[in-house]
Amino acid sequence: MESLVKFVQDEFVTRIDLPEFAAGDTITVFYEIKEGSKTRTQFFRGVVIQRRGTGTSETFTIRKMSGSIGVERIFPINLPALQKIEVNKRGKVRRARIFYFRGLTGKKARITERRR
Repeated sequence: MESLVKFVQDEFVTRIDLPEFAAGDTITVFYEIKEGSKTRTQFFRGVVIQRRGTGTSETFTIRKMSGSIGVERIFPINLPALQKIEVNKRGKVRRARIFYFRGLTGKKARITERRR
């Protein structure tokens, strides 16, 4: 049964080429929004909190500050409306899931940039 699910995912799920990114990186996600009969592109720029799952069911969570309110959004990797992802900065963190980042404010909320 597992091999059947894997076969269907490999054959019928379209994949887009995405850059490598991990927790702590600042990325911009461009995705399509449908409003009635119109479609437009919107972007969401923030810090990657986590990547979760494997294969076609993989998701990633991004957090940004909108004014003084933190906004998080979860994106599936294989979202059909996902157009592209740009990596703005590579962050140096020591964990794969940086949930502690939610409680930080001010200068403590800065992530140092990783050297390439």
